[in-house]
Amino acid sequence: MECLIGIKCKDFVLLAHDNSGGRSIVVMKDDQDKMFKLTDKLGMVVSGESGDAVYFGELIQKNMQLYKMRHGYVLSPHSAANFTRHQLAEYLRSRTPYMVNMMIGGYDEQTDTTSLYYMDYLASLVEVPFAAHGYGAYFVLSVLDRYYREDMSQEEGQELLAKCVMEIQKRLAINLPAFTYYCIDANGITPKQRITRDQVVAENMET
Repeated sequence: MECLIGIKCKDFVLLAHDNSGGRSIVVMKDDQDKMFKLTDKLGMVVSGESGDAVYFGELIQKNMQLYKMRHGYVLSPHSAANFTRHQLAEYLRSRTPYMVNMMIGGYDEQTDTTSLYYMDYLASLVEVPFAAHGYGAYFVLSVLDRYYREDMSQEEGQELLAKCVMEIQKRLAINLPAFTYYCIDANGITPKQRITRDQVVAENMET
């Protein structure tokens, strides 16, 4: 029922998630935050079973902070993604697997590059230019494939993300009225910004 969207461009990464939180067919809240800040320039969005998503997200988040305290520096996006995959793969082979899907995106100060990693509940990991999880992916991936460019500005990236949200809210039978997104670049993670159905309708009417 949930949806995650990730877009990587030359200078920044956009991570977005829907704000619906619930169980089975019941929506319990519409302000769920599914973003976990791993470092100052690295973030992870997680979907799946609500308990698993929160617990696993916090597990990775605290381990990133512990690594920084022990070694005096933070892991790169590539290293953090592979550490996360290792943790998920180990739990997958235990009696307490986590049923979570996620995307990890960030900015690497050492190489001056951005990265976006797609990971599913089977611990499959791949670096991608854009990605989506959930039923919304059936509609979003075609929009991203058509309009994505690596050299987009942040404004163009946000417009593309708005197109994706508009397509989900227009085509998908499941009600996902609001999304939150974060921009990660050389300056760090920007405060969360919200895209609501009313905003999308208003912008669509103007165009």
